[in-house]
Amino acid sequence: MRRHITGFSNPTVKHLRSLRDRKHRRRAGEFLVEGLRLLEDARSSGRVPRLLVMAEEREPHELLARLEREVEAAGGEIVTTTPDILSKITGKANPQGVAGVFAEWDTRLDRLERSVAPIWLVAQELRDPGNLGTMLRTGDAVGAGGLILVGDCADPFSAEAVRASMGAVFTQQVARASWEEFIGWLRAGEGQLVAASLREAVPYRGADYRSPCFLLVGNESRGLPEDYEAECDLRVTMPMRGRADSLNAAVAGAVLAYEALAALEG
Repeated sequence: MRRHITGFSNPTVKHLRSLRDRKHRRRAGEFLVEGLRLLEDARSSGRVPRLLVMAEEREPHELLARLEREVEAAGGEIVTTTPDILSKITGKANPQGVAGVFAEWDTRLDRLERSVAPIWLVAQELRDPGNLGTMLRTGDAVGAGGLILVGDCADPFSAEAVRASMGAVFTQQVARASWEEFIGWLRAGEGQLVAASLREAVPYRGADYRSPCFLLVGNESRGLPEDYEAECDLRVTMPMRGRADSLNAAVAGAVLAYEALAALEG
């Protein structure tokens, strides 16, 4: 189905604009992705948008033409509109000419199969969507099973997190749970919980990492609560050579992920 929209007050325009807000994304079960590169990453990962919206004055592109065909084949909708309306939808002064609406996928913890990967990333109350997206990107790079979000984390389907993930939101599994739910699920099967810590910690290099390894990163400003650290099977410390007393949460997760990967593959 194809149609053209010319009015700012069109209900579809209002709906697409509302997806910039977390509350409306949750209610609709949908999220908005802008830019051909991210849409192509989604398509190559087996996901096509329910709705594709394009500026009428866009430049023709082979990848976009293929995406249009696949959206139509899947029974999706294609909307053309003016650049001004697309700017209103995305909230950007210079939108990239194309955006897509995807259904949010199931983020329940119990659907994960821990044995599919040797490493999983876990973030506790990670508030910055850029850090969340970066952790997804790290997970993709190291072949992690996915990212488990514990507590009140940023929304993985926000435009900022999706953009920071560089498409990894489409390749990595994402689950959301409370701390109690996560610990109950983890202890019901195999899995080593590892966190960076200063409490009874060993050097992160040469530590005894075991598969499946769940690497836990805490809140950007507060770190991990003491009782959460006490639940960990292994606590490791990374040397700080300068004046800083800690690493960025997403960076710490990346450092640990590559060290654990090297140990598990060695």
